[in-house]
Amino acid sequence: MEQLTEIIKRLIAAKVEFSLIGGLASRHYGVSLVTEDVDVCARFTPENLRRIEGAFKDFHPRHRLTANKLPLELTDELCGRLKNLYLTTDLGILDCLSEVAGVGDFEAVLKQSELKQFPFGQCYIFGIDALIKAKATVGRPHDLIAVTQLTAIKEKQGQQRDLF
Repeated sequence: MEQLTEIIKRLIAAKVEFSLIGGLASRHYGVSLVTEDVDVCARFTPENLRRIEGAFKDFHPRHRLTANKLPLELTDELCGRLKNLYLTTDLGILDCLSEVAGVGDFEAVLKQSELKQFPFGQCYIFGIDALIKAKATVGRPHDLIAVTQLTAIKEKQGQQRDLF
């Protein structure tokens, strides 16, 4: 978990525009599933992509879904056509998406995210309703388990508010 936190710290320090989504966002709300990567929705402008590249240049970022695990070397042409960026680094796995299934592009994700203060810094995190919708849309078995837990957590939070 420390290495995943370091990935987020580096994104924050590099001033990357992103919202934390996926497993770590689910864990924030109390889901018990373990995650081994950092998933973010990021603004896919050349400037922001280069910030991502700069944040991890010392940690050997490689495209993890290419056959040869090619090093991350952004060009203007590549920045213009990237939709997602799936990286493995010496710190761990970082998946950067330009949009989230069931929710939309970065602007739509940001509208459904909350700015939170964490011990490692301040960043946006996907709201619980948007997280439920996105995970239900993707529908993988572990996502559906997360949906069940997130729904229960949300219901419990609503019941606690009703008591006061």
